[in-house]
Amino acid sequence: MVSGDSVSENLARAHTLLEQAADGGAQIALLPEYFAHISDRGSFSVAEPFPLHEDVNSGLHPIQSALQSWATELGLWIIAGAAPLLQRPDGTTTADKRSRSACLVYDDKGALRARYDKMHLFDVEVEDAAGSYRESSTIEPGDQTQVATTPWAKIGLSICFDLRFPELFRQLALSGAEVLVVPAAFTYTTGRAHWETLLRARAIENGCYVIAAAQGGQHTPKRRTWGHSMIVDPWGEILAEAGEGEAVITATLSADKLEKIRKSMPLLSMRRLR
Repeated sequence: MVSGDSVSENLARAHTLLEQAADGGAQIALLPEYFAHISDRGSFSVAEPFPLHEDVNSGLHPIQSALQSWATELGLWIIAGAAPLLQRPDGTTTADKRSRSACLVYDDKGALRARYDKMHLFDVEVEDAAGSYRESSTIEPGDQTQVATTPWAKIGLSICFDLRFPELFRQLALSGAEVLVVPAAFTYTTGRAHWETLLRARAIENGCYVIAAAQGGQHTPKRRTWGHSMIVDPWGEILAEAGEGEAVITATLSADKLEKIRKSMPLLSMRRLR
């Protein structure tokens, strides 16, 4: 996707892309980070209460309501890259005008199955038009890992900058994850340098499929993302890849292939450092 600051427009585009995925036979679809909103000012202004209010037409939850509705309409499991939420998983409210950036997993009946809050926040200097990024000024970090159980595989959840912290993905794999998802909005500069390398490394070292949905294009005068959404198998081979701009990519994941690779190279059981 190439999301902007209009939630309604972004949701309309996301719906169209999910329809394409469903029409192409997809059973699980991953949306990128910030799929509903990107702004240089952060997303606190569009953050929603959590959980979803019983009255889905209350207007308080346009993002969560849309995801729930689409999952049912399309008969599709949806992993929604990151939605800005005002409450932590335990129901307490975030502080200091910061929201949680949450990856939400909905099943094909519209039920919320898992929530993961981004742990590692993008507070870095980058040689691009923005110059520096301080996600911690508008986002409160999460502190719990999350593996979602689906009919096909156990899926470890992460968000964007998490990708640079291999210990998170190792913990997900040790917790049973067979597929790792990485919804992201990597900058053009950092993505060009590291995106593919990191994705393939996380797949190889953990013996997991990696599904990475990325923002890719010019969002604001200061913000350009790399794109190149990618699906990688446990051997590190790229099964599908996009470029910049909107796209839907698909691949068929094989449980037999996963088992074969893990049996031939049992990295998780061969570890010497614990």
